[in-house]
Amino acid sequence: MKKVFLFFFIAFISLSGCNSSKKTSGNMTDAALLNGTWELNYITGPRIAFDGLYPDKKPTITFDVTGSKVSGNSSCNNFNGKLNTTGNKINFNDPMAMTRMMCPGQGENTFMETLKKVDTWSVTDGKTLNLMMGDLSMMRFTKK
Repeated sequence: MKKVFLFFFIAFISLSGCNSSKKTSGNMTDAALLNGTWELNYITGPRIAFDGLYPDKKPTITFDVTGSKVSGNSSCNNFNGKLNTTGNKINFNDPMAMTRMMCPGQGENTFMETLKKVDTWSVTDGKTLNLMMGDLSMMRFTKK
């Protein structure tokens, strides 16, 4: 009888350890982590150096999770729209309001087109936001 009790006790302890917090400091998916303003420091794709795309002003993005809003600056024009996120899934395909100033270079277009390709996100150490297409990091931001 003692062996059966000991077996169930060990099994219980082992299984409860497997159900501990699903969040890790390396890749959290709690939407509240998105809140705030983030500044772009990496974007995939263009053959132009990052500083060449954004010589004067880096793009920013601001999330208001409770209000389901997203806004920011593409390095030239301001934009805002509805935040569409569930878990670590996110998309920016709904139409967004945007100012229409004339912008030099390819930075703004690269930023907005890459944003449309994003489908997942993760926050690392509370300071780095990765916007990804599947497992491929498309954009990386630093918390401001």
